[in-house]
Amino acid sequence: MVEKRPFGDSFLCRITDGPCWAEIVPQGASLRSLAVPDRAGRPVDVVLGYDTPGEYRERDACFGAIVGRYANRISGARFTLGGRTFPLEANEGENTLHGGSRGYQNRLWDLEPRGERSVVCTLLSPDGDQGFPGNLRVTVTYTLRDGALSIAYEAVSDADTVLNLTNHAYFNLAGEGDVGDHVLTLAACRYTPAGPGNIPTGELLDVAGTAWDLRRPTPLGDRLAHPALAASRGYDQNLVLDGSSPAAVVFCPRTGIEMTMDTDREGVQLYTAGWLDGRGGKGGRTYGPAAGLCLETQHFPDAVNKPAFPSPVLRAGETFRSETVYRFAVR
Repeated sequence: MVEKRPFGDSFLCRITDGPCWAEIVPQGASLRSLAVPDRAGRPVDVVLGYDTPGEYRERDACFGAIVGRYANRISGARFTLGGRTFPLEANEGENTLHGGSRGYQNRLWDLEPRGERSVVCTLLSPDGDQGFPGNLRVTVTYTLRDGALSIAYEAVSDADTVLNLTNHAYFNLAGEGDVGDHVLTLAACRYTPAGPGNIPTGELLDVAGTAWDLRRPTPLGDRLAHPALAASRGYDQNLVLDGSSPAAVVFCPRTGIEMTMDTDREGVQLYTAGWLDGRGGKGGRTYGPAAGLCLETQHFPDAVNKPAFPSPVLRAGETFRSETVYRFAVR
């Protein structure tokens, strides 16, 4: 069932499906809570978040938010499309991160229940919004059914534009502590190496022999102190998915919870929250480095400026559709 419930001076939509529930708030269309049973049948809220609407409005980190118009980075805070150059806000050094300070994670979305298991979130992004061309209508549908959370994206523009939507949930399958004991398997044989500002060089390199080789089950704690990850304080890297299913598997030995992820996107940004600053979170918890694990399914970072990368261009009148599904079980 889906209920609208008070949430401070705002509201949230709660989807309940057997022993599982999910909560979505209007700010950023953010996934505030996702509770699944552990091996003892106790509910564990497996995503980071805040306790009040004000924290979602005033603090960063994009906890559970829908990010756009272009998630991740665009080099030089500009791109060229159709022979025209579009300047953007430089909000991370010389580059644009997550669409700038007015990214979709910082907007109020319209939320409406649909049926017994879904919440539909909509946002109208006008021509020139954040510097991007085209009036864009975005619809994101959260569906919780049979122990799986689906996030389905749809968007249409009246002019050629670029688009890269993702969800920025931080997962912790124990609900608290850090994710060093989480075991990750990622179906990615290549990665996009990055230079200054974490901007991809444009190459696609093999993960073999690198810190980014996660093709076998790997406890994250074995890698987070790797010298190659020092600059990003852990993982903050786009990996090239090879198209197999599942795309990712995460297992927490403390709770027995296993999460598998499937997506139709070609890339995933693996981020282990190295830049969290010890802020307060839900239930009085403190979120510091490695408090959560992000698997941000996406087009490649800076793909709009890298012709060799798969194109993020959405043509006028065409409909963009994508889906990422997180499934939960215990073992």
